[in-house]
Amino acid sequence: MSSLLPGLSRIALRAPAYQTICRQCLRQQRLSTPTPTAAPSRILRIVRQARSQHTTAPPTRLQELGSKASSGSAPESGAKQAARGAWPEASSKSVGYWLLGSAASVFGIVVFGGLTRLTESGLSITEWKPVTGSLPPMSTEDWESEFAKYRASPEFKLLNSHMDLAEFKQIYYMEWTHRLWGRFIGLSFVLPTVYFIARRRVTPRMAASLVGISALIGFQGFIGWWMVKSGLKDDLFAPGSHPRVSQYRLAAHLATAFVCYSWMLLAGLSVLRARRMLADPTKALKSIEALKNPALVPLRRSVAALTTLVFVTVLSGALVAGLDAGLIYNEFPKMGLGLTPPKSELWSDFYSRKPDGSDLWWRNMLENPSLVQLDHRILATSTFFAVLTLFAYSRRGRVASALPKDVRKGVLGLVHLVGLQVALGISTLVLMVPIPLAAAHQAGALALLTGALVLGQRLRVPKPVLASIQQRLKTAGSQIKR
Repeated sequence: MSSLLPGLSRIALRAPAYQTICRQCLRQQRLSTPTPTAAPSRILRIVRQARSQHTTAPPTRLQELGSKASSGSAPESGAKQAARGAWPEASSKSVGYWLLGSAASVFGIVVFGGLTRLTESGLSITEWKPVTGSLPPMSTEDWESEFAKYRASPEFKLLNSHMDLAEFKQIYYMEWTHRLWGRFIGLSFVLPTVYFIARRRVTPRMAASLVGISALIGFQGFIGWWMVKSGLKDDLFAPGSHPRVSQYRLAAHLATAFVCYSWMLLAGLSVLRARRMLADPTKALKSIEALKNPALVPLRRSVAALTTLVFVTVLSGALVAGLDAGLIYNEFPKMGLGLTPPKSELWSDFYSRKPDGSDLWWRNMLENPSLVQLDHRILATSTFFAVLTLFAYSRRGRVASALPKDVRKGVLGLVHLVGLQVALGISTLVLMVPIPLAAAHQAGALALLTGALVLGQRLRVPKPVLASIQQRLKTAGSQIKR
């Protein structure tokens, strides 16, 4: 048996060229054999063990660069960046979550603002006191003073002359809560913005966005009071008309809120997406290359156009709300005897203010409740079929094969959202604008816009992140060559 050992050792040492075997380990394994009469199977088992320990598959160049970029060139912590006073390569993850939380708060105040309008509580506070108005009336005298101011308003004189102090308190608290919520959003955004910029927790690009959003929040407060002020003047109402705020100012107030929400949402999603991509540059490059597929270019443009259509439809809905146009023609799909009201009603000379009638067409479109509701129906129906067309297009040919998984889910989610929104809109109209359904319809509009924004963000090629990834891989490659 001992005579077989040299031959077996020579066979075991004949390893393939692509494998590496440590001869010293084999020699130690042979010396550690208790007796020269050990079985050949035991020797072969020792050889296999040595091979498995010292045989490694050579990593690919891309894996080496990705590992080097994700480990050796990871983003510095906020403390290190602040210590050396430099802007970070990527914003802190906490900034992304904070932005999404702020967007959720704006979503809530938009819905609550709709409830304030539907309950006719928005004109209960007749003064704008950004600081002292944070506290409600604290005594009976204060309540009587506020009630006296409201009794001097057109809404009380024409609509609520029967209202007592207890009923006034109900609508007052609705509007006060709405304003207090707005102040909270402002403070909870501006103060962290100052902190994150001062501590260099955000990139310069994100710092500019945060400053812009902060300015927009302040502007939104001014727009809100400008809107309320329009409902406190008698000269804005025709004889016998219903006291309400200007539909133009209401649309501007809602549009500003939607822009603020969209800005926060996209900024938060971009921060988290950048952090996720920089954590795994190799995987990020593959996903970015997939998004650069030429087949996705028409889809990307279609989603951008669809987002614009959703936003315009929302603005037309604000005009419907401002004119109470949802309280007429409470049937669908017809409006009276046909699909549209009579032409004489849609283009009425009643709304023209110039002798030559040059403002007839646009004033009817923006001030005639019948035409405003028809416009909203047309836009909403167009949005519905546009989403269905986008879904069908995304499931055909080259687009379907090039579509990333998250984008595919986003398109399907948009179909669900638009279907729900259409059902809420028709129900709200047919049932003559009940408060719960009307508030849900407004929330559905913001949810639909959210779906379109998220889908567009998933399709967008993040050029700043791509530049950072390429720079990282280039740095990692130069380090490997050294």
